Amino acid sequence: MNRSLYKDLLVWKANSNRKPMIIQGARQVGKTWLMKEFGKREFEKVAYLNFEGNAVLHKIFNSDFDSIKIIDAIGIIAGFKIDPNNTLLIFDEIQACPQALTSLKYFHENSPEYMILAAGSLLGVAIHQGVSFPVGKVDFLKLYPLTFEEFLASMNQMQLLDLLKGNDVQLLTVFREKYIDLLRTYYYVGGMPEAVLDFSTNKDYQRVREIQERIIIAYENDFSKHAPINQLPRIRLVWQSIISQLAKENSKFIYNLLRSGARAKDFELAIEWLKDAGLIHKVNRISKPAIPINSYADWADFKIYLNDVGLMCAMSKLSAEIILKGDELFTEFKGILTEQYVLQQIVSSAYQPYYWTVENSKAEVDFVIQKNDQIVPIEVKAAENLRSRSLHVYYDNYQPKHCIRTSLSDFKHQNWVTNIPLYGIKSWLTKELA
Repeated sequence: MNRSLYKDLLVWKANSNRKPMIIQGARQVGKTWLMKEFGKREFEKVAYLNFEGNAVLHKIFNSDFDSIKIIDAIGIIAGFKIDPNNTLLIFDEIQACPQALTSLKYFHENSPEYMILAAGSLLGVAIHQGVSFPVGKVDFLKLYPLTFEEFLASMNQMQLLDLLKGNDVQLLTVFREKYIDLLRTYYYVGGMPEAVLDFSTNKDYQRVREIQERIIIAYENDFSKHAPINQLPRIRLVWQSIISQLAKENSKFIYNLLRSGARAKDFELAIEWLKDAGLIHKVNRISKPAIPINSYADWADFKIYLNDVGLMCAMSKLSAEIILKGDELFTEFKGILTEQYVLQQIVSSAYQPYYWTVENSKAEVDFVIQKNDQIVPIEVKAAENLRSRSLHVYYDNYQPKHCIRTSLSDFKHQNWVTNIPLYGIKSWLTKELA
């Protein structure tokens, strides 16, 4: 597989002032694979430590934070002397050993020559449960499920990927059907690395679904293992309601759908747990698109999406036949898969999405982001429908320099709106605005 975060790791390695790097992300998005692959390609030796259920490792870090003593102990476990010039240290599932997390501070201060990559699937959960964190002493990267562009690379569609990243709109249009077919496949397969890797080899949709169902079960097992006992029933209720919440006409999250009389204070901790675990994305409403955008967010009004479009298909019991037919998919399920897809391309581009509505109006723009010094609305259309009434209301009210509609239609710039094909939205997000 090709992961775009690999280039960020190369930059990190080349930086003489580097700090220990923590890669964040949900379980099974490929953090361990990425760290090991980076070590295999870029270093002579790799010392891999997994702190989950390893009592010996915990004892090493429980004694003190003498980085030299720790390095000597790691060398004994690894079976070779740790040379800072050619060895990558990998601390996996670091949230299982809070002392190892704290030690990163002392490595940075006292032994910065050692190159350390760390990862923790439930690191965000651990931090919010009181684990001490080395603030300012580490750097962060976030790893998400594969984007559509990474999916193309994994399917060995490098020419289509290169074309997508270029500026030849006319040639892109020539191959639009190829992109749309691959996009539909991506909707079903999603971006979980195990599913993508298996599909790239076997092209078997049933095998993909079995993998997705195992991942969902693993996530749900994590609830029981790691969530506070008093929050467990609420976490399950929120998790099981996500599809129905999004599928209704107004996809705003409604507490009363969880159970009669439910209130925000009863479920906000459960929602934050799922968010900290990387299993959901919370998209808050704004009523005024101004800079800085987060200062205009309504924290009580939000939507919840999953972390992967393929898992959404699996949880919705949507068959490959329905997905691959195309038109039927895009007229049913109220565009939920398309919104989920676009959301993933947005967050993987390091933008925090919001959505826009105004009181006493049906007008709603699916996503709004702050891109450099501009607030950009993004309306999502599941098919080739180019009617954009809500986006037009937004434009009339605020006259933004850029209005984006993403749909199955081709690239098209009108007087006030630019249409970006759904398969090209990730590429657009990474380009500078004029």
